[in-house]
Order: sequence, then structure tokens, then C-alpha cells
Amino acid sequence: MAFQSSLPFEPGVPYADALSPRALPAREGHWDELRQNPGNLREPWRQFFELLGESGFAGLPQRAEAVQRQVRDNDITYNVYADKGGARAWALDLLPFLIDEQEWARIERGVAQRAKLLNAIIGDVYGAQTLLQDGSLPPALVFGHPGYLRPVKGYRPPGGQYLQLVAVDLARNADGQWTVLSQRTEAPSGLGYSLENRLIVSDVFAEPFRQMHVHRLASSFSHLISTLAQLAVHTMRGAASGHPHIALLTPGPFSETYFEHVFLARYLGITLVEGKDLTVRDDVLYLKTLAGLERVHVLLRRLDDAFCDPVELRPDSTIGVPGLLQVMRAGNVVVSNVPGAGFVESTALHAFLPAISQRLLGEPLVLPSVPTWWCGEAAARSEAFTRLERAYLMPTWPGRREGRPIGMEQGQQRLADWREEILQTPEAFTIQAPLPLSYAPRFDDGLIDMRAAVVRAYAIADPQGGWHVMPGGFTRFAAERQTTVSMQLGGSSVDTWILSSEPGSSFSLLPAPLTPADLNQKHRTVSSRAAENLFWAGRYGERAENNVRLCRMILGSLESDDSGTLFETLVQLAQACSLVPSHATEPQRSLRAFEQSLIRSLDESAEWPSIGQNLACQVQASGEVRGRLSGDHWRTIVASRNDFRDALRGLAPRTETGRFERLDVMSALERLAVQLSAISGAQGDRMTRDEAWRLLFVGRHIERLATLSTFLKVVAEQQTLSTHSGFDLLLDLFDSTLTYRSLYPGRFQIPPLLDLLVVEPTNPRSLYGVYVRLRNKLDDLPTAAAHANHAPLSSLLPSPDTLPALEALCVMDPHGRYVALIELCTQLGTIMASLSNEISVRYFSHASTSATWMAA
Repeated sequence: MAFQSSLPFEPGVPYADALSPRALPAREGHWDELRQNPGNLREPWRQFFELLGESGFAGLPQRAEAVQRQVRDNDITYNVYADKGGARAWALDLLPFLIDEQEWARIERGVAQRAKLLNAIIGDVYGAQTLLQDGSLPPALVFGHPGYLRPVKGYRPPGGQYLQLVAVDLARNADGQWTVLSQRTEAPSGLGYSLENRLIVSDVFAEPFRQMHVHRLASSFSHLISTLAQLAVHTMRGAASGHPHIALLTPGPFSETYFEHVFLARYLGITLVEGKDLTVRDDVLYLKTLAGLERVHVLLRRLDDAFCDPVELRPDSTIGVPGLLQVMRAGNVVVSNVPGAGFVESTALHAFLPAISQRLLGEPLVLPSVPTWWCGEAAARSEAFTRLERAYLMPTWPGRREGRPIGMEQGQQRLADWREEILQTPEAFTIQAPLPLSYAPRFDDGLIDMRAAVVRAYAIADPQGGWHVMPGGFTRFAAERQTTVSMQLGGSSVDTWILSSEPGSSFSLLPAPLTPADLNQKHRTVSSRAAENLFWAGRYGERAENNVRLCRMILGSLESDDSGTLFETLVQLAQACSLVPSHATEPQRSLRAFEQSLIRSLDESAEWPSIGQNLACQVQASGEVRGRLSGDHWRTIVASRNDFRDALRGLAPRTETGRFERLDVMSALERLAVQLSAISGAQGDRMTRDEAWRLLFVGRHIERLATLSTFLKVVAEQQTLSTHSGFDLLLDLFDSTLTYRSLYPGRFQIPPLLDLLVVEPTNPRSLYGVYVRLRNKLDDLPTAAAHANHAPLSSLLPSPDTLPALEALCVMDPHGRYVALIELCTQLGTIMASLSNEISVRYFSHASTSATWMAA
């Protein structure tokens, strides 16, 4: 439970009074990080508040506002899986957590030793397995753990370094001794957040930060990149000299720490990738980019072990890289940390580490672990039941288990109540003694209070087998009235200051000021995933626009006098554009049945590509390239989906007839049409016009040409082209009514109609005009390296000069059919489908293909 000051923070009150035990009660039985005894602050805190001064202390509310403003401006977020409202703003407290130089020296030794020990354990388990053979480590703890991966057995990474980054969670006990609570080796998180915390808090407390000689963090991140780069040398055998390509593998935007992945990749200057960005060819790992395949030498993963490779691990993983483990075993990529390192995170391992440390390192542990007993050993189980009445009951292995839930978040348990359940499957239970966490000061919402604290320290390997411990960490506070420290449970984070008696280095990895020469060399690598999502964002946007226009035309025509003449044509158009199922017979029974079927088919829950589904797909594709969109652009995209979905779901059919109100649907479609026009405008005017942007408009033009060809083909096949109603319908669908009326007032003639809709180059929706502009945009696309010897995409399309002339298109056969026009529309639809596939092969999947599809 948190104990807050008895009164709200008052700027005029001296800090000594505000921090006194009377105003800020101590927690009995817990180490007080703030005060040495009831009358005196500990030296680091005394120095901090003296440097801050009374005026600085009085300004704490303004400083806290500055911190929150910076969090908001930097869009620092944290995804909580239980939240349905999306990502939370990052919880960063104002006051730092202070550790003096002498204390840190011991922590540094202990964390480095533990990292070395864990690496040695992993190496032994995947190698000689002497610890298992001599009984130092129970086999059940290894082989029963999902983090142990049998495909890694026998693999030895460069230099025997299985781990490059180890996180160790520390807390003080009641006597002030630092104790290890847990260790993280699978994909340790928090490193990026600790850096972001530092950048914000050190700026708010610039003078105390400088005067107290706080250690800086940049050199540790430089050390990490240096280690990864040196390891990459082992994967570059026989390759031309050059810089190694290091990438950070993220699960994607839905990961709880996705912000950290983005921030860390940007700060380290490495490529952020998802599994679908990568591909394996001949036991080599590549990044798929718009320019072709780029070799990846090192993968800094933030992906859990089991999801890394669906071929050899979890087959249902959609976020891993098929074949990754084989590339790793072949020595062509370094994966950091090595998949399979997660088994040493087991809570039960703490009970065996003291003996293993003596066995492998020949020395005792510098930092003790929290007292732990694995119930799979009868003697240990009996000792725990004898010594403890209440304790934390922890799962030996992660994952779900049958029965009552256990874990730290469940609080302390009365062991006698669990005796029978433990005896049924003792190896699944681990008992940990309660550790009274220390309490540190926190300022929030105008109050100073004390909260339980846990510090996460990070050890970074070097290629020679040594370990560097980052002089700082990721410190978290428990939420109010909580003793368990967890960001998922509402906890907060603070910057961690390691104090020094000497001035620290000013080294930084933040970008240096750019020079004009630097600007001349700028280049933005575009991943194939980003390019593909832009391509499909264009297609989905254009498809939604065309279908909304068609749907409005259909609903508006059903009450007209010509509805009977056009009925079959409207049904065919709706089915061809997936507004209603192509196999459904209900729409063809009557105008009213058609109307109601059309309305029911608009929602994204439909089982075919409805307008609602197009909007949802546009949001998904655009979300993958969120960093390329302005705030207004992105909000409009999301609003188009949400507003239309809400409008449809708010439409209740009339209870007496079971029918929907057509006018209400028309109103929703009109609003959607305006939003889609705004999205189209933003794509043209508010996005960076680089190579990937060109693919967005290529996608739009492919979709536009395919859809308009379909419109014209259906009307021509239904032989309604020569009717007044079909004539006007086409002008509306091509958005060319006003242009036609101004050019040819009062004329109902096929030649001028087809001239405007097919031939006229200045009409943005004429078939030939779109076709020519598409060929020109294809010329602007880069040549993918794997297809450098293939013909340019534009040359694969027939020359505009070979397309039928207007005279041929206007010829009607004896049966009233415009044969040449129908064949042209069919040909254009086939060409667009083939072109879309060829673009996918060349720029997205990078598969080998023959560039002769047009000849076929």
C-alpha cells in the first residue's frame, strides 16, 4: 500500500517539512529510500533537494506538467492487453530514483556476474549438458520449460555468446540489501523506455543532473551496437567489405512495448522490421525492400522464442520468419538473444543458482536471489512449508495451468490451503518468500507519497565474453494500494540516476546537426511491407470510392421511372463489384428485395468484400504506414470506417416491415463519399512523394481502370448503353455528367459518350487517360535488383497506340452488342490483374518470375 502525505503539496512549505515523517509517514518493515532516520534525508536526496532549492521545490507541479507534456508530445505509449481503448500514455513520474556510487559498484559486479552465469548455463544446456548429468540442475526445469527449444541443441553462436542483453530485476530487502527478484533473457524490455525517461527527466532537472555527476547512458547503447556489429563479422565470410546490416525484429504495432521498439531502432540507427519484412533464400536472411533484397547480418529480436520460426517452432506463428533457425545454424545470421534462452527465466532456477555459480564460476553469488524453493524436490518443499506460513506461489513454467491462478499478482498465499493441490503436481509449483520492497518518494497530482520500487538493471555483452552494466536502469513503482510492481497493473516508471564523484562523459548517440553535404546523401530505405501497404491503401481507397458511388447510384435509381429498365443492369453491377453476393438469387426477385439485400451487405461483417470491409482494410493498411500520414489524414481514415460502421449499426429496420430506411443509408453514404474524397486529396497533397508513394497511386490507377472497365462492360453487355437511363448511369459512375452536358448539350449519342469515357486524355476517369498515366507512373518506379534484367513494367503493357480507336468501339453488331468495346474492357481487366501480380512479385515477395505474362 502506498502512504501519501497527509496534505496536498503546498509550494510555500519548505522541502524539509514536506518530506518529514509527520507529513510523509515511513512504512514499517520496509527500507526507506528517502530518509536515513526520521530526522535526516539520505545524502543523495539531501544533495538533490539542496541543488533544487526552495524555489525549485515550489516549482515541482510545473515540472511535473512539463514531463507529462513531453510524454504527450513525443506520443510515448504502452499497450495494455486488457485495455479496449488502445494504447495508454506512458506513466513517467517526476522525481528520479537515486543510487550512490558505492552501492552501484556492488550492483554492477552482481549483475555482470549473473549475466555471465546465465550465459554459461545456456551454453551448457545446449552443449555438453554437464549440469543435467551431475544433478546440479533438475532436467524437469529445462525440458519442461517451453523456453527450451530442441532445434537449438548443439548450436554454438560466435564466441559462445548466447546472450548479448540480460535484464535483472532488483529490490532492497528490509535491511537495505539488494536482492535479485527475476532475470530476463528471452527478449528483455524496458531499455528504450529507460532512455526516453532519461531524456525527459534530465532536461527537467538539468542543474541537479549536472551537479550530481549522473552517469550517462549513451555509451552503453554504443557498446550494444558495437557488440552486435563485431558479431556480424562472423556472418560476412567471403562477402564484399561493407557495413553489417542490423535489424530489430518486432512483433508489430500490437505489442505492448511497440513504442520502445520504434524508439530504440531509431536511436540505435538500425532497421525496424516485422517477420513479414524478412525472407530466407539459400540459408541467408534478407530484408525485402522496394529496391530488392538486402542482406541482414544481425537480428536484435523483441519476439518471444516460440514465435520466431513457424517452420521449426510454433506453426501458427504469423509474426516470425520461416527458416530463421536454419539460417542461424548455418552461421549466416546472429540472433540476439539466441532463441531458446528463455528457460533460465524460470523462478525455480533461483534455488539452484548459488550451487551452479560455484560449479561453473568458482565463486559465490554477489547478489543473492529472493529465497526460493522448487516443490519438485521433496526436501525443499518440506522446508518451505516448515519455515513459511504465507508466501508467493509461483508457476515453475510460464503458460496456463489447470486449477486456481497463482503468481505474484495473486498476492501472498497461505501455504496450508494449497498443500493438497501442490502434492498432486509438485514440480509445477515454486514457493518464494515475501520480500518487503523498499519505498521511494514520488510526486504526482500535487502529492508527494512513497511507493514500492523495483529496479531493472541491464548487462550488455562484449565479443570477448565480458559484460558491461548500463549505469542506470528501468525503475518501476507499484500502483497506489499495490505491493506488486507492474506496468500492466497501473504502475509507473521513473528515471534512474547513478551518481558519481567525477564528471561523466558527454558522449551521446543523439543525431549530430546535419550539414548541407549530409542532406545531399539522404536516403530512406523503404521496406517491401511498407510499399505493399501503400499500394493496397491506394487500391482499397479507390475501391471504396467507386463502390460508394455505385451504391448511391443504385439506391437513387430504384425509385425512378427507369428502375425497371435498369433493374437487371443494376443487379449485375452490384454483383460484379461485390456489393451483393454474386451467387445470391434474392436480389433478383424484386426492386425492394434488391434494395434491402444491398443495404444489409454494406457492413464490414459481411462475408464478401463489402464497402465496410474495404474501409476496414484501408485502415489496416494505412496503420502499417502510420508514420507517413499526417494526423488529420490518419484521423480521417479511421473516422471514415468508424462513422460508417456506427451509422449502419445505428440503423434499425422498421419493426413492422423488417426493412431499412433507404434515405438514412443514402445520408451515411454521402458523408462517407466526402470523407473518401478528403483521404484521396491528402494522399496527393500531404504525403512525401518518394518511390513508395508512387506505388500508392499505381494501386489507385490499377483499381480505377479495373473498376471503370467493369462498369462499362456490364452496361454494354446488358445492352442498356443505348438507353437514356444506361447513358446517364454511365456518366454518373464515371463522374463525367457535367463535363458531357457542357461539351455536348442535349445530345444523346454514343460516339461522344465513348469519346469522353474511353478516349479523352484530359478526363481523369477516361479509360485511355488512366491507362496512359498508369504507364507513366510505372516508369517512375525503381527497378528491383532481382529483376534488373527484366523488361520495365510499363513495357509489359500494350502501347496505347495499339488500343482500339473510337471508330471501332462505336460499331454495334446485328445483335445490338458493342463487341470491340466489351473486348477492350475485358482485356483491360485482365491486364490490371496481371500487372498487380507482377508488382507483387517484383516489389513485395521478390519471387523469381518470368516477365512474359502479357504475351500469355
